[in-house]
Amino acid sequence: METMTFPRYSPDDIITYLRSHILEGSEARNLVKGDLFGNPRLDILHLIYLRILQKVCGIRLEHAYMMPLNVDIMYPQIYEGFLPVCNLYIHMERLLPMCRISDFQIADVLNPKTKRTVRFLSGILNFVNFREFRREVYLELQLSYKLAMEKNQHLEAVNREAAQKLEKLNTVPVEHEAEIKQLTESIRELEQLLRQDYRRKQTALQEVTSQKKTDIAERTQKLNECKVSMATLKEEQEQLKSKIVESPEERKTYNEQMKETIKKLKRSKQEVTGKYERYRDVVELLPSCQVELQLYQKKMEIQGENVERLASVSSEARNLEDQLESAQVELKKANTDEMSLKRAVTAKHEKLATAEMQLKKMREDIEQHKCTVLEHFNKVQEKRGAVYDKVMAIRKEIKQKKDKIEQLKDDAEEKSTKAKEIHLILKAVLDKCHESLLKAVKTSAASRAEKIDEIREGLFSIQSSGSSS
Repeated sequence: METMTFPRYSPDDIITYLRSHILEGSEARNLVKGDLFGNPRLDILHLIYLRILQKVCGIRLEHAYMMPLNVDIMYPQIYEGFLPVCNLYIHMERLLPMCRISDFQIADVLNPKTKRTVRFLSGILNFVNFREFRREVYLELQLSYKLAMEKNQHLEAVNREAAQKLEKLNTVPVEHEAEIKQLTESIRELEQLLRQDYRRKQTALQEVTSQKKTDIAERTQKLNECKVSMATLKEEQEQLKSKIVESPEERKTYNEQMKETIKKLKRSKQEVTGKYERYRDVVELLPSCQVELQLYQKKMEIQGENVERLASVSSEARNLEDQLESAQVELKKANTDEMSLKRAVTAKHEKLATAEMQLKKMREDIEQHKCTVLEHFNKVQEKRGAVYDKVMAIRKEIKQKKDKIEQLKDDAEEKSTKAKEIHLILKAVLDKCHESLLKAVKTSAASRAEKIDEIREGLFSIQSSGSSS
């Protein structure tokens, strides 16, 4: 594990991440660097491991205090104090291999060391970051997949509706077959009548146009002849003017005749131009008639396609009738087979009824067994709840006692400091007393020596007086 695949975080980074992402409320506020590093506190380390398991694996707090039901234990109260540590170790041992850590031991829960806890926490934080990143990617993929599925379902529904509409349009209901036949006959009759009218109108228009064209050609020829005659008359008039000196009266009469002829020619010209314009309007109306005729032809083609569809539908209906006849024959055979199968089915139903009765009895027994097991489980849960309450109360008492012990330690430290001060004061007083006593001893020894000398002198004087006597 020395060549590991995750970065090792610093203690400050670990504490900031735990405060911001894993712990909440007072737990995050009260977390200090000394709680995990140096001399780590077991309760805080266990709490951090539990919060990580809750976030990553979805393990609840109750699971840490639950004893397995498949184990027979005489006195489970004895083991419940060790259960949280054991369950925590089991769940962490399952989680840490996913974090690329395989040397987790129970000593890391009971007696953790700073280097190993830093490595474990850095691996867990790396795994949590990777999990959050991949979770976002997975949620995006899931959302895109849901949108694609909804779109696919919508398109499938639209395709089904369109297919149903096509089937309805293509299929001819039985109720409307007679009406459709009548309509096809009437369509055919209308087609024939329209064709006949179209041919008549076309022939009549062709005749009229040919007649008008001939009339126009004749009248244009007449106009040309009149123009030529007018030109010749003008030339003759000019020649005659130069040759003959006419009388004014004859000239007036001649001029009046000429004016009348000119008026007649103008009238005839106007009549010819009017007729020409009428013929031209009639000729211009011909393309609009041709457009209408083309529309009629398109309608006739559509009606012909409808007739072909009706013919295909009628052929399909005949095929279906043949299939119905064959199906009826098969139905008769199937009815005979059905009667024999019904007899076999009745026998099987009787067997199934007996089997169902047996199954009902088995289910009732199983339900009774389930009820008894659930009652036993509820009782065990109630006992566990009571024990859990007791454990929590004991933990509260332990905390209170720990607080009292800390207070007593503080008081003892204060008293020890006071005692040290008193000891120093007493030591100084004793030193002074010793010095005074030494002085007193020296003075008493000196006085005693003086007194002894005096007594000795007195004794010598007495002795000397006695000897003299």
